[in-house]
Amino acid sequence: MSELTLTVMRLGFLAVLWLFVIVAVQVIRSDLFGTRVTQRAGRRDAGTRPPQQRQQAAPQAQQPPQSPRQRRGAPTKLVVSEGSLAGTTVALQGQTITLGRAHDSTIVLDDDYASSRHARIYPDRDGQWIVEDLGSTNGTYLDRNRLTTPTPVPLGAPIRIGKTVIELRK
Repeated sequence: MSELTLTVMRLGFLAVLWLFVIVAVQVIRSDLFGTRVTQRAGRRDAGTRPPQQRQQAAPQAQQPPQSPRQRRGAPTKLVVSEGSLAGTTVALQGQTITLGRAHDSTIVLDDDYASSRHARIYPDRDGQWIVEDLGSTNGTYLDRNRLTTPTPVPLGAPIRIGKTVIELRK
């Protein structure tokens, strides 16, 4: 082998070795410090807005917009009743709600038992809300039953993901 080939192989091996070290440090850092939980606009606005703007925003938050297809007695909000996000409320406006540890989830769960993309809750054509497990490791439970297929969610039924419990309410 020529000296040039041997030098190029050594430099390539050194680059791969450094790449491995950098990736290993990033994995250890994410395990030690966890994922960054971002505050949603609804919770952050309450403390950062001036009092006049808070008073103006309050009437909008009290009455969620009603969709024309919504049935009478249908849930209007999703409430986290147990877990680190207890008390968090998300208005149901006909869009899909994703749950998991991923930063782009609607509800970001800081829970060791939650997957990155754990579950989703979405409305069907009849206005009924459906919960679906997205292939999570530890499963999603609706009223103590592990979900294997997309399942309609009754009003007030607990949806458990790890230590977090979520309910649909009026």
